[in-house]
Amino acid sequence: MKPYTNKNPQKIGFLLIDNFTLISFASAIDPLRMANQLSSQELYQWVVISEDGKPVISSDGIKISADSDIRKDAQLDTLIVVGGLDITHSYTKAQLNWLKQLDRNSIQLGAVCTGAYVLAAAGLLDNREFSAHWECIPSISENFPKAKHNNHLYSLSKDRLTSSGGIVPLDMMLALVHQQYGSQLVVAISDMFICDRIRGETDYQRVPMRHSLVNTQPKLVELVSLMESNLEEPIGLDELASYVSISRRQLERLFQKYLNCTPSRYYLKLRLMRARQLLKQTSLSIIEIATACGFVSTPHFSKCYRDYMGMPPRDERLNTQTRLGEKQRGVAKAHDKNKAKKSDIFHNEPSYGSIDIKR
Repeated sequence: MKPYTNKNPQKIGFLLIDNFTLISFASAIDPLRMANQLSSQELYQWVVISEDGKPVISSDGIKISADSDIRKDAQLDTLIVVGGLDITHSYTKAQLNWLKQLDRNSIQLGAVCTGAYVLAAAGLLDNREFSAHWECIPSISENFPKAKHNNHLYSLSKDRLTSSGGIVPLDMMLALVHQQYGSQLVVAISDMFICDRIRGETDYQRVPMRHSLVNTQPKLVELVSLMESNLEEPIGLDELASYVSISRRQLERLFQKYLNCTPSRYYLKLRLMRARQLLKQTSLSIIEIATACGFVSTPHFSKCYRDYMGMPPRDERLNTQTRLGEKQRGVAKAHDKNKAKKSDIFHNEPSYGSIDIKR
């Protein structure tokens, strides 16, 4: 996507739903603030919206003032619904009608944490892929079957941007800034937030087994927990079955019925996902990683990794190192510009006005 060239700032509204999650709200706003600070330009404006313009109480009891209400024309480019606890009972019909109106006016719509439930209730996620906090995905799927959930950390499209919870909105908004203003600004923002890895749209959120099975299969939950705790020295299937007092045949039926794979395949997936984390986040050698994830040899590990991930572990590491190198070169380039312009040593770090944005 070409960098955004409109001289007018992007105006982003945040509709706060009762009991919204404060950490997700802050994680979505602060990248916009930092983009303005580092560029010394008003790239973004934001407005906090409630249904009636009155303050909204977050899930931790902190009251946030609103700048506007849904009856006023805020002239938005994007509206993001901020959800939180008890989302199925926290929104109103008036809010749904307003969101539908924004969609008719071609406003980009988004959601963070459980806010996707509100978009789905308005019919605005029908036949669209979306991301949401894992805790509310089952209820969205059951109540709004036309909405197509995925398990990604966040999802971006031309007219929708949806994110799971916690601090993931930070990653989503950095991805949005990257689309509009490029990598140099994003690198500088992540450095200011001490964010050493920007997670991608294709990264998955980890869904706790007890929730993905809706608490119906305690034996399977126990089996998976045993697998997760024994990645370096995998436990045999007969031994796993005996630990939870079932037969091996019952064990195999549980995995096939609820996870659509064999127990061996699922165990291998856990070990490979762990290997991927170690490749991306540590300097351990491939041999050490293979051993730490229970593989008897490096060639066997490489073959399994390539078959499952689509690339050998060496390429996974090279890709990670390449991205880190680009990040470091981007920071170095920004530092060199600062040195040429300013003599103060403190200006060698990203700071107010240190990123040059062409508009």
